[in-house]
Amino acid sequence: MAIHVVKVPDIGEGIAEVELVEWRVRPGDAVAADQPLADVMTDKATVEIPSPVAGKVLEAKGSAGDRLAVGSELLRIEADAASGTQGEGDAVRRPRESSDAGPDSSGLPEARMHSRGQADARREAPVTHAAGARGSVAPPSRSPEDKPLASPSVRRHARELGVDLAQLRGTGPDGRVVHDDVLRHAAGGTAKPAAVGRYAERDGERAVPLIGLRRQIAQHMQASLRIPHFTYVEEVDVTELEALRSQLNERFAATRGRLTLLPFLMRAIVLAIPAFPQMNARFDDAQGVVTRYDAAHLGIATQTDNGLIVPVVRHAEARDLWATAAELARLADAARTGKATREELSGSTMTITSLGPLGGIVSTPVINAPEVAIVGVNRIVERPAMRGGAVVPRRLMNLSSSFDHRVIDGQHAAEFVQALRGYLESPGLLFVD
Repeated sequence: MAIHVVKVPDIGEGIAEVELVEWRVRPGDAVAADQPLADVMTDKATVEIPSPVAGKVLEAKGSAGDRLAVGSELLRIEADAASGTQGEGDAVRRPRESSDAGPDSSGLPEARMHSRGQADARREAPVTHAAGARGSVAPPSRSPEDKPLASPSVRRHARELGVDLAQLRGTGPDGRVVHDDVLRHAAGGTAKPAAVGRYAERDGERAVPLIGLRRQIAQHMQASLRIPHFTYVEEVDVTELEALRSQLNERFAATRGRLTLLPFLMRAIVLAIPAFPQMNARFDDAQGVVTRYDAAHLGIATQTDNGLIVPVVRHAEARDLWATAAELARLADAARTGKATREELSGSTMTITSLGPLGGIVSTPVINAPEVAIVGVNRIVERPAMRGGAVVPRRLMNLSSSFDHRVIDGQHAAEFVQALRGYLESPGLLFVD
């Protein structure tokens, strides 16, 4: 039978190497044509590489976290006679961005592209390239229908430690693999069973490599923190804004959808930008050029199961409150389900970050480079305040905003935040041209 060499495909956009995120098969596995073999990540997307032929995996190159050059050998498959493979030396075809790409005329299927984090979110039964740990007992060969019994959290734990669940004999009910089984396997079979009881000692430890999306986040945060930040915090009285929001929701929620605080804040930013164009900008420090934008493409920092990503509400200046809210909901759902496109995750000119009810009293947001400003929303609390010589209850919130001090002066940053405060404390101004 012919040996088919699968190579790292040319993803396009001048990308010379990719990161191997996870193996979907391992040597000895039988694979069908178009079955996913591995997930690799560029700086913008996770790419699923499908099998060009049906056959048996003979050899796989590299481990999760490795950087692989485009065109380098990924794995070898002993192809079935009916597959019609061309054997070694097949050309690598530039993949389409569609997630339902099929085989091309050369017989080599195109890679499938997904937004960052989608690969981890959609897998139920992981298969890794890690070798068995010391002291483990290999179970009999399993068919796909006989995959190990384990909860999603145990499967994620195993992926983080590079443990192949197929190598474990579960000690849970009905042979189910539990967290202790994964830990013992990762420690070479020497780990003690977990102690029981609230006051029992805990001395386990595990190393979790930063790969895939987490590595991308770490590298971006490290680059962003090289920016000389300064943070400005201002208290905002949102009592009137919250009353208006409640009235609008009571009247229009059934027909237009419910409004959160964010659409109001985004509208305030849009109205303030013409007076402070230096805030809605991106700084190319290599070229020493600041590009200011008329369009407000506002990034919304969104927490997902796989990490923090920033979908972008494009042309926020052209959306009313309800159109903004609808777009926010759509993008948040796409981000959390791993369906956001590359275009929806790039091109922001300013970012908003909010932890909702967990927003704390104050925070120091990290600028989303190459942007120069980020606006942080802290939680709303009801506190006594002096108004007209009397102590009255008011709903108060802090805005914690960070700026790039290389291109934005402290006075201008303070004036920008005060402009936002003015719009939020007098929300009727949001509707005045």
